[in-house]
Amino acid sequence: MTAVRTRFAPSPTGYFHIGGVRTALFSWLYARHCGGTFLLRIEDTDRERSTPEAIDVILQGMTWLGLDWDEGPFYQSQRMDRYREAVRQLLQSGKAYPCWCSKGELDAMRSEAMARGEKPKYNGRCRDRIGAPPAGIDPVIRFRSPLEGDTVVDDLIQGRVVFHNRELDDLVIARSDGMPTYNFSVVVDDLDMRITHVIRGDDHLNNAPRQVNILHAFGAEPPLYAHVPLIHGPDGKKLSKRHGTVSVLQYRDDGYLPEAILNYLVRLGWSHGDQEIFSMQEMIDHFDVRDVNKAAAAINLEKLLWLNQHYMKDADPQRLAGLVRPHLQGLGLDPAAGPDLVELVKVQRERTSTLREMAGQCQIFFRDFEQYDEQAAARHLKPEMRQALAGLRERLANLSDWRAPALHQAVEAQAAESGMKLGKLAQPLRVAVTGSAISPSIDLTLYLLGRDRTLRNLDRALQHIPA
Repeated sequence: MTAVRTRFAPSPTGYFHIGGVRTALFSWLYARHCGGTFLLRIEDTDRERSTPEAIDVILQGMTWLGLDWDEGPFYQSQRMDRYREAVRQLLQSGKAYPCWCSKGELDAMRSEAMARGEKPKYNGRCRDRIGAPPAGIDPVIRFRSPLEGDTVVDDLIQGRVVFHNRELDDLVIARSDGMPTYNFSVVVDDLDMRITHVIRGDDHLNNAPRQVNILHAFGAEPPLYAHVPLIHGPDGKKLSKRHGTVSVLQYRDDGYLPEAILNYLVRLGWSHGDQEIFSMQEMIDHFDVRDVNKAAAAINLEKLLWLNQHYMKDADPQRLAGLVRPHLQGLGLDPAAGPDLVELVKVQRERTSTLREMAGQCQIFFRDFEQYDEQAAARHLKPEMRQALAGLRERLANLSDWRAPALHQAVEAQAAESGMKLGKLAQPLRVAVTGSAISPSIDLTLYLLGRDRTLRNLDRALQHIPA
């Protein structure tokens, strides 16, 4: 049995978005599931639109997600000599030919075909041209497509798809400047790299018969194709910029964990029973590209947030501390100027959905708040609370053990002395020391704030409370 070899072959001409990531994931998973090889190939022959920045985003994104490649990255821009050699091979075998037709002639051919109710296509004028070629014109090179019969693609997802050869024109495989076209360079690459399974978006399905015929012209057996339905937006339409499609690195910068992204994407069009949460090893064990659904899947960012929160809750606190550090720095905070980050994330990971949100909620532990939340202060910092808060301030100042259990006992003792329930004191205390009515449990809040900041903020609150 031939060893499985898959590839991910993005074009660096725009965002590396989640649609591309899912294609990469499916190709990677199938190779890993079969014990095969996964290649990364950068299709950068579009010199005007391909940029080093876009290539860097692809490499960074794949690395961040842990989708490691076994071979590559290969760059099409570095394989031009090979493509020219392959074009010469087809010319010499008579399976390709030069075409000198002008743009005006091509437009006329298409108009005439449409007038006859046919598909607009090249009519083969130069296919068997006799005589001297026109002077001063550099020809394109066209593939001599079969005129009769059908080309059949037994797609692993879409099923058996039949294309009538009479509807396929003689496509250009090399432009007049010698540059290979997409459909040709892809075929040469897949042939040379011994690709056994091509997993890609179903917007490439119409390219499959052309590529199959070119492979046959080289005397090669085509790979197996699996055309994955595209991801749709919540409105059921093809995912696009209007849905807020962004680079995958934006999800990293927004504070998502890579395992949440991968778990979310693997479930867009594929399932294993009713299971929702998958470890990477479980994905590898269970994934088969033949089980991918034919129907398009719609994006649901609320589910992604839910998954991200799940993975944050289960993540190693030491790792989370390292991941939240740059988000704190992005807010202008010095991670060394506050509580221990590991202790902090243990508290906050139950309360937040992203690392960015976690960093935002941690600000109170690194710098003094600018002003009180008006509603919270009006409701809780009232004159009748002054005596209890002042008594608690003294009690906390004399506390030798600044840990959560001792802090809880101190607040509880002050509440009892003031003739109130714990909650009646805890919420005014929370507003006094954080400026708002929202924070972790009051004992953990005081512990993380530390003695100096807690006492300083209590003094500020006592000055704020009306006499």
